[in-house]
Amino acid sequence: MAKDKTAYVCDYCGQESAKWMGKCPSCGQWNTFKEVRISAETPVKSARKAASSVATTSLRASKTARAVSLRDISTKAEPRIDTHDAELNRVLGGGIVPGSIILLGGDPGIGKSTLTLQTIVQMTERRVLYVSGEESAHQIKMRAERLTPNAGEHVMILCETSLENIFKEIEEVAPELIVIDSIQTMETEDVESAPGSVTQIRECASALLRFAKTSAIPVILIGHINKEGTIAGPKVLEHIVDTVIQFEGDRQNIYRILRSIKNRFGSTSELGIYEMLQNGLRPVTNPSELLLSDERQGMSGIAISAAVEGMRPFLVETQALVSTAAYGTPQRSATGFDQRRLNMLLAVLEKKVGFKLIQKDVFINIAGGLKVTDMAMDLSVIASVFSSNVDIPIEEGWCMCGEVGLSSEVRPVSRIEQRIAEAEKLGFTDIIIPKRNSNALKGKKYSIRIHPVSKVEEAIRTLFS
Repeated sequence: MAKDKTAYVCDYCGQESAKWMGKCPSCGQWNTFKEVRISAETPVKSARKAASSVATTSLRASKTARAVSLRDISTKAEPRIDTHDAELNRVLGGGIVPGSIILLGGDPGIGKSTLTLQTIVQMTERRVLYVSGEESAHQIKMRAERLTPNAGEHVMILCETSLENIFKEIEEVAPELIVIDSIQTMETEDVESAPGSVTQIRECASALLRFAKTSAIPVILIGHINKEGTIAGPKVLEHIVDTVIQFEGDRQNIYRILRSIKNRFGSTSELGIYEMLQNGLRPVTNPSELLLSDERQGMSGIAISAAVEGMRPFLVETQALVSTAAYGTPQRSATGFDQRRLNMLLAVLEKKVGFKLIQKDVFINIAGGLKVTDMAMDLSVIASVFSSNVDIPIEEGWCMCGEVGLSSEVRPVSRIEQRIAEAEKLGFTDIIIPKRNSNALKGKKYSIRIHPVSKVEEAIRTLFS
């Protein structure tokens, strides 16, 4: 009787090796090789696989792709599938593209299955197959009734982990959209390893990709997140799919952020915001009103920034706390803001403005649990730190935007008109903008007062004079 064999597979890129190696020769990552046990094949199983391989080869030979001239390829845009969710449509670039494969990742319990289930329940005009490898049909039914009472008959539930059985059910049901929850629980008979292993995830995702492209039926894959914050499985999984969207947020906070990481059919800078309620996730159409607190009047260390994520402007509350260091080494902490960017801004404050923060603890928090990457937040971070340090609140009705350089210059930002219009819509009376952006506003009238500045010192004098 043949003994089982062992191999080593890179957990990052899927590279296989006969022995363990510290550094992967393919992707260059360290300590990513994991041991995988390979069962010895019996002669019957080996013959069966050989026959299956011959059948697959003959099928591919009959459908060999042919080269087409670039001039003859049609550029007509295909109609997208409406998800009936404005936030999800925005992140996807206008809806689901037929034949695409979408990977939705997020931490456990963040609401991935809830978002997917409530979306497909609303798509009453299409037949949807929901494949669950983690929950029973009874659990899914209970969740669907909590989200949408009297859910329609267009959603078919299949509790299965075998990929071969799933494809058989697809032929009978003939769905127009398929959801796999989750890709880490799927397995195929062609791979002799446990579900969730690198090889199983790679082969199952590749098979689903081939099915989606040949049948023009979109597939949504739900994936888990590992402790490093990346989607569990080989890195090639993110290369296989067309779109990767991340569901972020703190389970202790009611807000959830849907962010696009990769999108072959749209922008990767779009952002969707949801509010977690008892009956599901509610799309937030105007995040500015929810992200701004009503009790900030008379409080120091709070500054309002006009930020933009993708094509969407909204106002964000930046909170800062500056206190004397209780220990020998001062602390620098940032929540929702880049830590290295904070250190740079504090160095600008100390060098150019004359603030002595070397013996001070500095804490920065972006209210609402958001993680903002817009460089225009720099000016509000500096203003909030200054306000907390001198314990003087910023006057009510002021907001600002601007990127700060190493020489304390306030650099111009994009979409300045949208930022001003958003602040004006929410009733703000004054806004500080980079001076170089003011040239694009000549001849335009706003009810909000605009204060152009070119240096950080000038912005501080404007705020606290």
